[in-house]
Amino acid sequence: MDVSDLLIETYDRLPGLVRAAVDGLTPEQLRRAPGAGANPVGWLVWHLTRVQDDHVADLIGTEQLWVTGEWAGRFGLAADPHDTGYGHTPEQVAAVRPESAQVLVDYYEAVHARTRDFLAGLRPGDLDRVVDTSWDPPVTLGVRLVSVAEDDLQHVGQAAYVRGLVTAA
Repeated sequence: MDVSDLLIETYDRLPGLVRAAVDGLTPEQLRRAPGAGANPVGWLVWHLTRVQDDHVADLIGTEQLWVTGEWAGRFGLAADPHDTGYGHTPEQVAAVRPESAQVLVDYYEAVHARTRDFLAGLRPGDLDRVVDTSWDPPVTLGVRLVSVAEDDLQHVGQAAYVRGLVTAA
């Protein structure tokens, strides 16, 4: 298995997990936090998608789908390329209002398709390219891709857990 196939195998697990986390939930359930200070399913899936969209767009050298498409309005938000959810206050978390479970799936699948296309063209030597010098040591493409996958997997797992809490209530 080459590096491209390995990364595709990892990232290809996410769409099904995203669908399973949101399938059948109402807009109200997507927005319901299971407790004070906790993040709702909709925010978690939006956030993991925003981070992947932001980071992969940067790696490719293009604009985010969030900015170039009609996604933001379907979440009740502005198309701010810097708003990925990092550091959100409870009020900002509550302002993420996906219109449906399907919009979460559709946005994720659009981002995933672009990510998959990028991954398909990678060669082993590409992973050593430095993509962020603001860290010590500088971040390579390989480290960034692993970081995004790890973040997405954690958040989709959290979303699945919160789904169980919300649907049991």
